[in-house]
Amino acid sequence: MRSNNRPTPSRENCVYTSCYCEENVWKLCEFVRTERSAPLEELFVVFISNENRMVPLWKQKSGRGDQPVIWDYHVVLLQVGVQLEPLIYDLDSELSFPCSLQLYAARALQSDHNIKPAYHRKLRVVPADSFLLNFASDRSHMKNPDGSWKMPPPPYPPIHTAESQMNLDDFISMNPAVGWGRVFSLDHFLQRYTGNSSPSSLSS
Repeated sequence: MRSNNRPTPSRENCVYTSCYCEENVWKLCEFVRTERSAPLEELFVVFISNENRMVPLWKQKSGRGDQPVIWDYHVVLLQVGVQLEPLIYDLDSELSFPCSLQLYAARALQSDHNIKPAYHRKLRVVPADSFLLNFASDRSHMKNPDGSWKMPPPPYPPIHTAESQMNLDDFISMNPAVGWGRVFSLDHFLQRYTGNSSPSSLSS
C-alpha cells in the first residue's frame, strides 16, 4: 500500500470523499500519526482561500481542459523534511501523488500576478499535530436548507473535539488573528517553502 519514501497510502488506497478535502487531509494526517510512517512535524495542512472565498486552482480533476476550478477553499497536505524537497499531497489533483511543491506551484497554483485581486490566493499553514488536535466539523456547511446533502458525506462519523463540534471556518479564514497556524500570501508562501516567489520560474 505504501512505498518506502511516501508516508501515506497510494492515492487509490487513501480515505477519500469528494468535496470533503479538509477531512481527506485529516485522514492522511491520522494515518501518518497511527502508522508512524513519517515524523508528524514534517507535515503541514494548507488551507487555500481568501476573503472572498474564490480561489482558482489548475490541474484539478473536476476542471475542464486548461481552465481552473474556482473553489471557495481547498486543502492539501505539505511535507517538508530536512533531506526532502517539499511535497504536496492533493487527492483532487491530476498531478502526481505526491507532487513536488515546485511543480504544484507552477502547474496548479500558477501566479496571482495575472489574475484579478478578488481571486488572489492566501494560504493558512497549520502543523499536522495541531490540525489533528483542534479540527472539528459537523459537516453543516454541506447541507442544503431542507437538510439534504449537497454532496454525500464520508461514511465515518464527523470529526469532533472535546471543545468543538464545528470550527471549519476558523481554518478557512485568512484573518491571521483567527484560528491556528500562519497565514501567507501566495508569494510569501512560495518564498518560505521553495525560496522563490515566482511560480513561472519553478517549472524548469
